[in-house]
Amino acid sequence: RKNAHNEHILIIGSGIVGKFSALELSKLGFRITIADPNEGKSCSRASLGILMGKIYQKRKGRSWLLRKQSIRLWQEWLTILKNYNHKLEIEKPLFQLTTNTEKFEKLKNFVINNPKDNLEIIEKDSKLIKNIQNIFNENEIRGIVSYDDGRIDPTSLLNTINIYLNKINVDKINEEIISIQKQKSQWLALTKSGVEIYPNIIILCNSLHAQKLIDLKKFNIKFRPILGQGIELLCKNKLIDFTLLPKVFSINGKNIIPLSSRKIIIGSTDEMSYVPTNEKIKDLLQISENKPSWLTDKNIIYKWHGIRSRPEGQPSPVLKSLEKGLIICSGFYKNGILLSPACAEWLKSEILNHI
Repeated sequence: RKNAHNEHILIIGSGIVGKFSALELSKLGFRITIADPNEGKSCSRASLGILMGKIYQKRKGRSWLLRKQSIRLWQEWLTILKNYNHKLEIEKPLFQLTTNTEKFEKLKNFVINNPKDNLEIIEKDSKLIKNIQNIFNENEIRGIVSYDDGRIDPTSLLNTINIYLNKINVDKINEEIISIQKQKSQWLALTKSGVEIYPNIIILCNSLHAQKLIDLKKFNIKFRPILGQGIELLCKNKLIDFTLLPKVFSINGKNIIPLSSRKIIIGSTDEMSYVPTNEKIKDLLQISENKPSWLTDKNIIYKWHGIRSRPEGQPSPVLKSLEKGLIICSGFYKNGILLSPACAEWLKSEILNHI
């Protein structure tokens, strides 16, 4: 096996998965370059940063194994990343709430069947959700809480990782890679401005854009675009104080994150279409039947969306060696931040087969 120091790895895509992969692979002594023309606008920054580990109800298959591994690895990574930003924190716990009786019964059974996972059933009369019921004007809310899950601020996380990447001298190219081709034991990657890069290994972490560089059909991979949308509201009613709410919770599939006493974020993933519309923004306001007066489009001060990729016909994410020196690590669609540590670890062991 060749010395890792002689190997050059090009990671295409600088979202959370690309960045975590760079950190993990740098431990092996590789020379690493990350290429992305939209570094500051990656989908990871548009995500809400919710870490749904133990609250996730599918408890078998590869997806669960990756989750389980990531839950463990996140604790280790947080300790490391805190050296570069002591304020970086996973805000816990995570509430999953509903006004639907059938869904509540399912959530309840899930907690009963997983007694060791630090989960708790939240009935309508629980003090833990009294403020949610009051602020959202809905007494029928109930659900479960996971004390080990929560949220990490994605912008703060990416900025912290950037400090770390700079310290370990990972190269960054803020340019689009427009073509890749094999040349004996190396690859040639060409940037839009004509710069040639000669890596030994290329890792595709660029979601839907991967199809511009390779024929995904040839490798039996198909990605479908998925829309993630979010809105920020400013409540003008001085009697409402969002800081009384938990740090992160969901009601009927809408994710909610209070930012301050007056500001709150509401977001969700739309798996049916990837075109952002006003109707979908309005749908974010439809949380339950008894809508509070502050939950109106007049109070929206900011809205955004991100297009993610969901694999079709195979589990998410796609982790595959396509040919010697070419690996794809993409298609997370709503769990990229949670699963990054486990996927970077997979990459670390997989890459040793390529050198």
